[in-house]
Amino acid sequence: MVTKASFATVSVYTTEQGRICPECGAPKAQCRCRQIQQQPVGDGIVRVGRQTKGRKGSGVTTISGLPLPPDQLRDLAGRLKKRCGAGGAIDKGVIEIQGEHRDTLVQVLQQLGYTVKKTGG
Repeated sequence: MVTKASFATVSVYTTEQGRICPECGAPKAQCRCRQIQQQPVGDGIVRVGRQTKGRKGSGVTTISGLPLPPDQLRDLAGRLKKRCGAGGAIDKGVIEIQGEHRDTLVQVLQQLGYTVKKTGG
């Protein structure tokens, strides 16, 4: 027996507002439902460490545990990279900054009001 499935039509783009969130119907820039789902859950401690594994001996300073949505995380990463005078990236919610900058980053993050812990020796 074959049955027809009923599909509701959901608008995902309009010329006036651009991309539309399919869950809440708001423009993507004003969507709150995705940001709520993407909020990382942690213990409230920001961890600053150093990592060399898989990098051919070149080390990076990693910052994890920041309770920020992706757009604010990207802005903070830019500010931290400028402060250290180094390049970097964001990978799966972890900010990576090239070189050894743990002391500087711990100080800056504490000034921003985060509880910070140095990890990795």
